[in-house]
Amino acid sequence: MELIRGIHNIQHTHRGCVATLGNFDGVHQGHVAIIQQVKAQAAALNLPSLVMLFEPQPLEFFQPEQAPARLTILTEKIRQLAALGVDRILCVKFNAALSQLDPLFFIEELLVDKLNVRHLVVGDDFHFGRQRQGNYDSLVTAGEHYGFQVERSHAVLWQNERISSTRIRASLAASDWAAAQAMLARPYSICGRVVYGDALARTLGTPTANIILKRNKSPLTGVFVVKVKIENKSLPLFMKEGVGGSFLKSPSLVKKGSITKRESHFFGVANIGKRPTVQGKQLRLETHLLDFEGNLYGRKLTVEFLHKLRDEQTFSGLAALKSAIQQDIAQARIFLNTASL
Repeated sequence: MELIRGIHNIQHTHRGCVATLGNFDGVHQGHVAIIQQVKAQAAALNLPSLVMLFEPQPLEFFQPEQAPARLTILTEKIRQLAALGVDRILCVKFNAALSQLDPLFFIEELLVDKLNVRHLVVGDDFHFGRQRQGNYDSLVTAGEHYGFQVERSHAVLWQNERISSTRIRASLAASDWAAAQAMLARPYSICGRVVYGDALARTLGTPTANIILKRNKSPLTGVFVVKVKIENKSLPLFMKEGVGGSFLKSPSLVKKGSITKRESHFFGVANIGKRPTVQGKQLRLETHLLDFEGNLYGRKLTVEFLHKLRDEQTFSGLAALKSAIQQDIAQARIFLNTASL
């Protein structure tokens, strides 16, 4: 997969493609269907497939306070699209200049002159250009003039309603993991690299792997039971004596106290929020891995959410916070011992 970072990086070799445009937040089953349409037509025309993304997403640019929480940040979105077999991803910076472009100029300059799109797949509700004047009908008209085909994307239904990022956010907010997973075609997870924190959790006896969430909002907040996948590298990880088989996905991978290069899975307790008890300002994901010892700094984690324990709270002090964390861990163990995972 080739990532083209910005319109200015489009080369002559990128001309000629089958394309689609949109936010693709979550890369859910509806998006998968669009990608399948694009890939099928690309194969029929013997052309590469291309997905055009806008960063930030338009609503985040126009109304940042009202914009919904993202399901996937850009890096995760790109990873998901690449896994679907897209040939190229064009990431276009959405700014004031782009938002004010005449729709016809957008078509002529970008779709025709720079990309030479031969076939375009978009939804009925797609709008672009100044005051969102461009739409599906204007694309069809332009296609007839410039010689490219425009195809409607097929709606994908779940429980008789169209799958959308909005529905998935609502399911996550209600802790309806089954519904979110059905629409995503995978469990909902957040990925990121572990960074150094302030070591507060370690002083409380529950060290955490900290991931800074590169977003102002999260579709989830609170305390959760999670399953954590550690990136596919050799790590100096150790299970505490006598409990390795309880929480390690594949105990057979343990060799002389370390984990081999195959993937490893652990369970844990995670908090998503700003840590109001200590006047935190930055949205972060903090995960305590149960019965685990090791250095995870710089490692990539995939944190999958299994069960919500409670909302994030403000406690009277560190002693009360420590007590709540211990209760969270106890409740997580109860859930893991009784759930069918």
